[in-house]
Amino acid sequence: MEKIQLPHQHGQNMDHILEHFPNLEECTKVAEIFKQIADGSRLRILYLLCHSEQCVSNIAAAVGMTDQAVSFHLRRLREAGILVSRREGKEIYYRVAETETATLVHHVCDEMLRIKCPLEQG
Repeated sequence: MEKIQLPHQHGQNMDHILEHFPNLEECTKVAEIFKQIADGSRLRILYLLCHSEQCVSNIAAAVGMTDQAVSFHLRRLREAGILVSRREGKEIYYRVAETETATLVHHVCDEMLRIKCPLEQG
C-alpha cells in the first residue's frame, strides 16, 4: 500500500494509524452488514436465530409478521452472510452462520440491546 501523506500534521504522528487504515472495499462490506441489521424487524429475527434454529412459520409467529415478510428479511440476512439455512423435507430451517462475522454481530446485538445471551446462562 502506498504511504498516505497528510497535508497537515496537527502535532500527531499518524503513520501507525494510517498503516492499518482499512480500504474502501473492506469498509463497504462492513457497511452492508450494518445496513442489514439496521432494521428493527431483522434485529428481532436475528435475536431469535442467534439462540435457536427455526422455520419461517415459527419465526413469523414469534415476531408477529407474515411468512412472506419474514422470508424477505431472512433472504437479506442470508445474502449478507449472517444466516445459513438447511432443508428438511418441505421445511427450511434458519440459524446464525458459524462465522466470525456472524458471531461478532450476535455479540454486538446482545450488548446493544443489553441482553444476556440465553445460551451463555447456566
